[in-house]
Amino acid sequence: MIALGSDHGGYALKLEILKHLDERGAPCKDYGSFDENPADYPVYAKLVSDAILSGECEKGILICGTGVGISIAANRRPGIRAALCADVYTARLARMHNDANILAMGGRVVGTGLAREIADAFLETGFSADERHARRISLIEELPESPDNSKS
Repeated sequence: MIALGSDHGGYALKLEILKHLDERGAPCKDYGSFDENPADYPVYAKLVSDAILSGECEKGILICGTGVGISIAANRRPGIRAALCADVYTARLARMHNDANILAMGGRVVGTGLAREIADAFLETGFSADERHARRISLIEELPESPDNSKS
């Protein structure tokens, strides 16, 4: 199952990706937003990340205006590796080398045709279990969380 989410800036592209995945017979779940009214991308980053972390969904696709904000928000969650991709090559390597579990794209950056190709590359590419890549993923997972400086 693929989890999808977007804010208002990624809404139109999310609809196109949902349609494309439906045509391919890929099971999906849409976590919103559900219209073009202003929406806060961290909400949808959390919903999609939660679906992956719980095991409800295997991978996710997040879309905001540029893809930057929603990918930053998703990457705050331990266990999430969201990759912002604007080309097919990066999408493939994000899966092969980084075992990315969320694809992030910019609805105002990537055209519909290219976004379909990026999504296909991301979803069709597996993780290379090569020892060096697996070691690097383990090192990422071992990184300590940043200290909370807001309490000082």
